[in-house]
This record gives sequence, C-alpha cells and structure tokens, in this order.
Amino acid sequence: MICTASKGISNLPDLKYEQIQGIKIECDDNRETRSAKDALLLWCQMKTAGYSEVNIQNFTTCWRDGLAFNALIHRHRPDLIEFHKLIRSNATHNLQQAFNIAEQNLGLTKLLDPEDVNTENPDEKSIITYVVSYYHYFSKMKALRVEGKRVGKVLDNAIEGQKMIDRYEALASELLEWIEKTIAIISNQKFANSLTGVQQQLQAFTTYCTIEKPIKFQEKGNLEVLLFTIQSKLRANNQKPYVPHEGKLISDINKAWERLEKAEHERGVALRQELIRQEKLELLAQRFDHKTTMRQAWLNENQRLVSQDNFGYDLPAVEAAMKKHEAIEADISSYEERIGVVVELAGEMETEGYYDIRRISARKENILGQWSLLKELVVGRKARLEKNLALQKTFQDMVYMIDWMEDMQVQLLSKDFGKHLLEVDDLLQKHSLQEADITVQAERVQTLNTAALKFTTIEGYQPCDPQVICNRVNHVSTCLEELKQLAAKRRSELEESQHLWAFFQEVEESEAWIREKSSILAAQTCGKDLSSVLRLLQKHKTLAGELLARRSLLQQTMKKGKQILMEKSFGTGSIQERIMEVKGEWKRLEDQAAQRLGHLQEALNFFQFSTETDDLLAWLQDAYRLVSSEDFGHDEYSTQSLLKKHRGVREAVDKHRLHVVTLRKHMVALPLHYRELDEVQSRMGEAEQLYAEVAEVAVLRQQWLHDALAVYLMFSEVNACEVWIDEKEQWLNKMEVPERLEDVEVIAHRFESLDQEMNSLMGRILDVNQIVQQLLDSGHPSSTEVRGCQDHLNSR
Repeated sequence: MICTASKGISNLPDLKYEQIQGIKIECDDNRETRSAKDALLLWCQMKTAGYSEVNIQNFTTCWRDGLAFNALIHRHRPDLIEFHKLIRSNATHNLQQAFNIAEQNLGLTKLLDPEDVNTENPDEKSIITYVVSYYHYFSKMKALRVEGKRVGKVLDNAIEGQKMIDRYEALASELLEWIEKTIAIISNQKFANSLTGVQQQLQAFTTYCTIEKPIKFQEKGNLEVLLFTIQSKLRANNQKPYVPHEGKLISDINKAWERLEKAEHERGVALRQELIRQEKLELLAQRFDHKTTMRQAWLNENQRLVSQDNFGYDLPAVEAAMKKHEAIEADISSYEERIGVVVELAGEMETEGYYDIRRISARKENILGQWSLLKELVVGRKARLEKNLALQKTFQDMVYMIDWMEDMQVQLLSKDFGKHLLEVDDLLQKHSLQEADITVQAERVQTLNTAALKFTTIEGYQPCDPQVICNRVNHVSTCLEELKQLAAKRRSELEESQHLWAFFQEVEESEAWIREKSSILAAQTCGKDLSSVLRLLQKHKTLAGELLARRSLLQQTMKKGKQILMEKSFGTGSIQERIMEVKGEWKRLEDQAAQRLGHLQEALNFFQFSTETDDLLAWLQDAYRLVSSEDFGHDEYSTQSLLKKHRGVREAVDKHRLHVVTLRKHMVALPLHYRELDEVQSRMGEAEQLYAEVAEVAVLRQQWLHDALAVYLMFSEVNACEVWIDEKEQWLNKMEVPERLEDVEVIAHRFESLDQEMNSLMGRILDVNQIVQQLLDSGHPSSTEVRGCQDHLNSR
C-alpha cells in the first residue's frame, strides 16, 4: 500500500496541473504564481477560521494532524463529520476519515494516504493538488459563491499591487539615473582660468541648486510615499511584503542622494576656492614688488659690513670680534626667511599661473644672486676669524695643562703607601685614576700640539708667527715626560705594599677557614640511620673537595710569602712565623677530617648491616607464610600447580642461605663497639633461626604436597578401574547364551579379550594398592578414606 501511494504522489503535479492553473493569474511572472498559491492558502484559512485547533500557515506541516481536511469538509458538509469528537494526536485516524469521506460522499479521488501527509516533510505539491480538488468541488456549490468573489477580489488587489510595484521600479530607476548623471557633471573640477569665467560657473551652479534639484527632491519624497502605499496594500491583503530589487531600496536611493549632496558640496567649495584664488593672485603681485625693493637695500648695506677684518691680537679681543660676527650672522640668518618669502611669493604666482610671471622671475633671480654673494662674504670672514680664535684657545689650553701637571707632581711625590690591604687598594685605585688622567691629558697634549703646529704649515692667511708656536709646543711636551716618570715610580712602590698586605690577609682568611671547618668536623654526629649516614658522607665528600681546593690556594699563599722574603721588601719581619703557624693548623685539620671519614665509614657499615638484616627478616617472614600454608589443592591439577610454585619457593630459600652466611660475615667485620650491641646479636640470631624454620617447613610442605598428589592420583585410578568394572558387569548381565555355533565363537573371542583386559586391570589395581600402602605407612591424614576406597575396589 505504501509503495502504491508513493507512485501516485510522484504523478500528482502532472495529473492536476490544469486544475491548479485554473486559479492562477494569467501572467508569465512567478509573482502571480505565488499570489495564486497565497489565494488558495487564504481560502483555506477563511474556511477554517472558526476551528480553534486548526491553524493553516503552509501546505506541508499544518496538514499532518488531519484536522485541516476534516475542518474543510465540516465547514461545507457538517452532516458528514462530527468534528468535536476528533483528537489532534490521532493523526492517522483523522486523515483516513477525511480521505474516505471525500472519496465516498464528495466523489473526490483519494490521491493521498495518511502516511504521505503524517511525515516530517510532507510533499507540498501533492497537498496543494489535493486541496485544489476540494476548492474546485466546493466552489461549484451555490453557498460558496460569495467566498469565490472574495478570492477574485484578492486576486484583483494583487494585480493592482503589482502595477504599483512596476511604477515604483520605473520611477526609482529614473531618479537613480538622474542622480548618477548629475554627480558625473558636478564632479568635474575644471574651471576657467579667469575671474570672469569662474564667476559665470558659480552662477550656473547656483541655478542648479535653486531650481533643478528641488524638483528631484520632491520626486524622491513621492517615491517613498508610493512604497509605503504598496506595503500598506499588501499588508491589508495579507500578502507577502514587497522588497525592491537590489539597488532600488529607499536606503539605496538615500545613499545615492547623499553622494549627490556630497558632490554638490564639493563643487560649491571648489568654485568658491577658485574665485578666492584669482583674487589672491592680484594681491600677491603687489606684495612681491614692495618686498623686493626693501630686500635690495638691506643686501647692499650688509655686503659693505662683512668686507672689513678687525679681529684683535689676544683671546678676549678675538672672542669679542667673534661675538660681533655671530650677531651679524644671526641677523643674516634671520633675514633668510624674508628672502624665502619673496621666493615663495614668486613660486606661488608661478604655480597659480600668474600672467606676468616673467617679470616676477627676473626680480626674484636678482635678489637670490645678491643673497648668495652676501653669504659667501660672511663664510670667508668667519673662516679667518675662526683660525684666530682656534689658535688663541690652543695657547690658553696649554697654560691650563701646565698648571695641572704641576698639581699632579705634588700628589705623586707622597710617601703614604698604606697600612693595610684595603687602604693600599684604595691608594692603587686612586693612582690608576691619576694614571688614566695622565693618559687622557697626554692625548690632549698631543692633540693641542698637533693643533698648534697646523697653524705653522697652513697656506695663505696665518694668524701668528710659526716660531712662537713651536716654542710653546716643546715646553708642554717636556713637562709631560717628567710627570709620566713620577707616575711609574709611584705605582711600583704601591704594588710592593699591596703584595705584602695581600699575603697577610690571605693568611688570616686561611686560618679563619681552617677554624670554621674544624668546628664543623668536631660538632657533627655519625647519623641515626642509613640515609642520614649517606647524607653525611656526601657532605664530607664535599668538604674533602673544599680541602683540596683550599690546599691549592694555601700553597699559592705560601709561595707569595717566600717570594716577598726573597725580594726583601719593607715589612717582611713576621712572614716566616706566620707561614709555620698556618702549616701546623692545616695539618691538624687534615687529621681531623681523616678521623671523621673513618667514623662515618664504620657507621655506614653498621646501618647497611641493619638494613640487610631487616630485608632478610621481611623476606623470611613472607616465605614462612608461603611454606606454612594449609592449602594442598582440591584436585590433581591444583595440587600439581601448588607443587610447582613450592619448588620455586624452595629454590629461593636455598639461594637465601648464602645471604644468611654473608650477613654473618658482615656482622663479624663490624667494629667491636657495634658488633657487641645486643640489637646486632639478637637480630642476627633471629634471622638464622627463622631461616632454619623456613627451610624445615618448606621440606615438610613439599612432602605433604607429594602425598596429596598421590591421593588424588590414587582416586583417579580407582575411579577409572570402577568405571571399567561397571561397564563389563553390565555387558555380562545382558549377555545370553547363543544357539548358533558362529555366535558362540564370537562370544568366546570376546571372553578372551576380556581376560586380557582383566589382567591389565589387575596391574593397575596392584599399583593402587602399593600407593595406598605408602600413604598408610607415612601416616597420611586421609588414611581412613584411602583404606575404604582400596577395600571397595578390591571387593569388586
């Protein structure tokens, strides 16, 4: 049934196309198709308006519960359906009832099945086709003609709305075209190159703003009113709201209008700026003529001033002349801006296309030529003045340098060499600074001499006699050499003092270090357990490394003392005595460290013995729990498994015998004061005793496991024998004496085989009796059960 319904649904759009076409508006546009569909939806909504549980918004999911179909039938034929009895949740029943009534009472073909509609995504075309059959049927009824007229009115309103939409589209296109065309025209920024032409363009722009633009602005407002009217009509007809095509929205028109106003604003600003520019050019020409006349007079006067040389013959006079020249330069430099104003005016007029630009350019070039000549005269005068000033400053610096050298000589002749190392270091540091100053000043002297001698070789203008310059250079060089010799002597004396006091300080530091380490070695214990002893040994190892490093430093210190004695410097009286004292203290520290190491090693051996003893006892206790277990298995397989595990335990117990012996040797090797401790003796005895018990119990458990295995083997063999006996007894009890000779021979042959099997079984029974006897002789706990099993087997 489902397959048949599916095939019918796939053909519905073709079968009912003419009926659907009958309610469409006769247009090629898809909007009319949508309007027809909306009209059909509106018809369904009108017919089901009074049914509270029916809300038709589409042709898919709103029909799934079947109430919509029943409501349409009930509205026109209430005698066919009891609508108040329908239940929304019983969709299949509702759909089946509506389809059956429509087919039987209304003559409508059953195009759908309940399964086609009551799905997640029903087929819209199929439902529309079926609903159209309802529409055509009920539209033929006289009682529904009024409703048909209403549907026609809706369709007429849809056509009228479409005409308004077309009008909106045309008006919007015309307005947008005018806006774009106007923007292109007013965006042209080319203006007439005259004041009159610019004024005419401004008049034309004013006419556009006051006459043409307001008319288009009114059209824009009418367009907004038209769109509002369209939306209101569509809303009143319950039609989908109209959305203009992309680019024709009111927002798009507003954006285009904003661009128009922006271009209009830019056009107006540009026209006014051009008008101002033309007026400004006339004013610039007048200013240029006035300023060039003033600049010409000023340039002539300053050229006369800078052509004179009157510098003086000493530093103050030359400095005064330099200040006057700098004032002239400052005045000229400040005046450069005024020259630049003239150039800027000419350049601005040239850029703006002034008509008399040739005359302006000629006057500008004349001013620039005289300005360049003035700057050249100023540069030449300043060069001559700078030579005089540089030479006088060099002479003055030489005087200052000689005064500094005399002050430094007084400091270098001091007899203060320090009374301890810090003071000597401070004096050496100060002396290094003095040497650095001398080096710096030597470079400066060299620079001064080089600078002074340059004035003896220059060509052209010379500010002084070359012989005077050479005499001053020689005097400064001699003073510098004497100062360097004094500085070298002073450094040698301070370094000898530093070596002496450094030796004494190193000796004191070594003694303090020795005392510190000696107190540490005397205060430390030997630890309370293995981990603490290991930590103390690691610390002692670190201390040994420090001793080794300190020994190297101490040897270097002794070497320094002997070197000082050999050089016989001042203050060497107590050096030998200090050397002997430090050597003695160092020897005592090394002895103390060796003794400490021995004590720590003894403690390590003791705690290692204790740890090994604890580990052995723990293992033995675990092993004792294993070998003393009362679990001997419950069958042959479990007993064999326990026996295999027990062999591994026996092997481990045998291997630990060596551990016990090694532990005894370790105890014997301990120092006497550790070996005689009650704890050591008791723990060793406990370990040996526990090992003996474990070994003994392990042997017994192995024997018990073997006995248990023998019992289970005996039970297994007895069961096998009894099974064979039961089988043969049943065969004998059922056997009948045959009457034929051939059958008698067969039975005789079977008895011969039975005799051989009984002989074989007798051997197995003897083996069972032997195992039982061994278990009884060993006093096995299950002797009674074993004896009973044997007697039962033998009796059979």
